[in-house]
Amino acid sequence: MPDARRDLLFLLHDVARLLRVDADKRARGQGMTRAQWAILIWLERQPGLSQKELAELLEVEPITVARLIDRLEAHGMVERRADPRDRRIWRLHLLSPAAAVLREIDVQRADITRMLAAGLDAATLQTMTDALLTMKANMMAARRVEPEPPPGDEVAATPAGAATEPV
Repeated sequence: MPDARRDLLFLLHDVARLLRVDADKRARGQGMTRAQWAILIWLERQPGLSQKELAELLEVEPITVARLIDRLEAHGMVERRADPRDRRIWRLHLLSPAAAVLREIDVQRADITRMLAAGLDAATLQTMTDALLTMKANMMAARRVEPEPPPGDEVAATPAGAATEPV
């Protein structure tokens, strides 16, 4: 039986879990949640995301994002703006009070990175980053591959004009 302490999948899971727990604690110390932090970071990187796009990025239900946005909106950090091409869609934008919170998030992220990387040299960190980027690309590519239809079943795959969901 392999040593669970050296199993790559378990290690990745454990490190990610420990990072989430630490980030939760830090966010609570600022009167926020990690999910609210994530929303602010995404909106800083990609202003004008829709609530649906944000829900997909965060891997949560749209109603969850709507409630989180309600709270951020109540604190004057985010505003919803109607999409000029589709009035059913709300585009999300940061407001000036979010800037101070984002600066604090940057401080916390730098502290987490220092803690996480203690004892690792720059070359090792670069190798780890490159490896994780490759792993991420491999997983993303695997998600886009659609299974081959069984032999002799090519015609019955999907009705003409029907949309198919990505795997």
